[in-house]
Amino acid sequence: MEMEIAGRRVLVTGGSKGIGLACGMAFAREGCDLVLASRNAAALEQAAEAIRARHNVAVAVHAADLSDPGAREGLKAAHPEIDILVNNAGAIPGGTVHDIDLARWQQAWALKVFGYIHLTQLYLPAMEARGAGVIVNIIGMAGRTPRADYICGAAGNAALIAFTAALGGRSPDKGVRVVGIAPGATMTDRIIELSKSRARTRFGDEGRWQEMLANLPLGRAAKPEEIADLAVFCASPRGGYLSGTTLEVDAGAQFRG
Repeated sequence: MEMEIAGRRVLVTGGSKGIGLACGMAFAREGCDLVLASRNAAALEQAAEAIRARHNVAVAVHAADLSDPGAREGLKAAHPEIDILVNNAGAIPGGTVHDIDLARWQQAWALKVFGYIHLTQLYLPAMEARGAGVIVNIIGMAGRTPRADYICGAAGNAALIAFTAALGGRSPDKGVRVVGIAPGATMTDRIIELSKSRARTRFGDEGRWQEMLANLPLGRAAKPEEIADLAVFCASPRGGYLSGTTLEVDAGAQFRG
């Protein structure tokens, strides 16, 4: 299926690995130029080289700590013109309300929750001015299926689902769509970290983390590429009537009890 987005400029945060890198690859495959942003400059360069080796597109990198408002403003100043924003950067820790102190809670939300909101505030006005643009928020299933052992992430994801709905319900009036994607368990470094945290909470032994991924639908976690392909569809004219919704990608896990 032709996605009809060749030549568009896409900013992907958290773009050096996992779902972010998969998104970069997927958009590049469709002929989009990229800006990849994350903290790790070396990892970003490695990711950019991997994309350039496979696809004939321009790939810029921007190393910054996007939990810092000034760094987000610096990203906008360095790369002011984009057509598609993929908000993906985030590392909210696992743990119960007793495990995560307020400072760590605020630090985690500074990157994922307020990072998504602030980057939207920075890039949305130009999209509205030209009457075109798409924002894709990679959120997470914890916002739909909250658990006590991932309470900080569940609350943050729920906030972003509401943010996506509220903004995406009105933004089409100015030609801009805002869509969320809520991946379930996805095979990245991130899911291993969270599974270890849950194993510590449940068993007192992080070495049993694989037990946290037992009994998944289809016998496996999602692939980052599956999330990335959906992001491309949502951002393309093929998904042109999507806005305000958050698409759940968990192969039905939430309904298994």
